[in-house]
Amino acid sequence: MALIILDSCINCDMCEPECPNQAIALGEEIYEIDPDRCTECVGHYDKPTCESVCPIDCIEVNPEHQETEQQLLDKFVKLHG
Repeated sequence: MALIILDSCINCDMCEPECPNQAIALGEEIYEIDPDRCTECVGHYDKPTCESVCPIDCIEVNPEHQETEQQLLDKFVKLHG
């Protein structure tokens, strides 16, 4: 499952530099997560770092991009070799 940043994002700049997949970028109004690059930190960390550093807890699972642990790991391998 890829993650999504909710509209309650305050653009604090905490999540973007923490993403090991460079999946987070500033959108038109708030930060956004590219579901094609988000592995929920599978392959890097035990839990998503963006969620860990978000001061207002505005990052959650994106229901439109449900993936298994194996699919996330396969995506990690594709991104990082």
